[in-house]
Amino acid sequence: MNRPILSATRFSLAPMEGVVDATMRRILTSIAGVDECVTEFLRVTNTTYPEKVFRRICPELANDCRTDSGTPVTLQILGGDPDAMARNALKAVTLGATKIDVNFGCPAKTVNRSDGGAIILREPERVLNILARLRAELPTSVPLSAKMRLGYEDKTLMLENALAAQSAGICKLTIHGRTKREGYKPPADWYSIKQISDLLDIPVVPNGDITSVESFTRCREIVAADEYMVGRGLLANPGLINEIRGFDALSWQQFLPHLFDFQESEMEFGERRHQGNRIKQWLAYLKQHYQEADGFFDEVKRMTNPDDILRAIDTEIVRMGRTAF
Repeated sequence: MNRPILSATRFSLAPMEGVVDATMRRILTSIAGVDECVTEFLRVTNTTYPEKVFRRICPELANDCRTDSGTPVTLQILGGDPDAMARNALKAVTLGATKIDVNFGCPAKTVNRSDGGAIILREPERVLNILARLRAELPTSVPLSAKMRLGYEDKTLMLENALAAQSAGICKLTIHGRTKREGYKPPADWYSIKQISDLLDIPVVPNGDITSVESFTRCREIVAADEYMVGRGLLANPGLINEIRGFDALSWQQFLPHLFDFQESEMEFGERRHQGNRIKQWLAYLKQHYQEADGFFDEVKRMTNPDDILRAIDTEIVRMGRTAF
C-alpha cells in the first residue's frame, strides 16, 4: 500500500438523480472514503410532504442521518417557493435531518418548467430569498448549504448568484462547473469556479469532471479547496477517492463482492422485472474504468431474471478466485 496523502482534504458524493440512492450511498461509502453524501433532491411545490416521502428519499434518517459506515448524509431539497421550501426543510429536521442542501443546479427540463433547479439562477434575488428564508426558519444548529451551476443560459450572473447565496447565510457552496445549457458536456470550467472561490468568504466545493487522480490534481492546481465533490467518476471507479489519497487501486476482483451486495439489495425492492435495471446502469459506468466490466456487461445486459444476474456475479467472483458473501 502506498503512503496516504491529502488526509485533510474532504470528498463528498454528488447527488445524482435516479442513480445515487440509499443503496448506492451505502455501497460507495463502504468502499470509497467519502466524507459526506447528499441525497437525491426532494422536489418541493406547495405541499408539505408526509413523513414517508422524506424517509423514502433519505432512509438514513433512521440512523442519525448516516450510512452504515458512518458517513453523514445531507438531505437536499429543490423548489422555487420560499414558504414551501421552509416548511419542508423544517419537517425534515423534525424527522432527524442534520443538514439541509438546496439544489440550484438540476438542468432537467421538467424540473426547470416546475420552477426548480437551475432556472432559479436567472434571478439572483430569488436565490437570496429562498436561502435567506430557509436560514431564518431552520435552527441555527442545522447547517444550510447550496449547490448551483455557473448559470442558466450563460455565466453572466455566476458571481451575483454566488454572492446572493453567501449573503443568505449558507455555510458552503458547491459549484458544478457548467451552465444549464451545457448540461454535462465536457469540460467543466474549473477556472470560473476559482473566480467564485476567490470572491467568497465561505468554502466553495468544486464539482465536475473529477474522474481520475490526474484530473483531480489538475482541478486542485486551479481551485485549491478543502472539499471536492465527485459523482460519475466515483461510479466508474469506486476506489477513486482512495487512489487520490494515495492508496492502491481497487481491482475488479476486489470490487465484485460489492456488486453482488448491490444486486442482492436491489432484489428486495420494486417489481421483479425491474430488479436488474440498475445494476446494468451501474455497469455502464463501471466499464469506463474496468476492462473486465465491459465483457461482464455484455454477458448480463439481456438478462431479465434478477436471479440470473445474481448468479452471473457469483460465477464471476468464483472465476476471479473470490467467494461471495
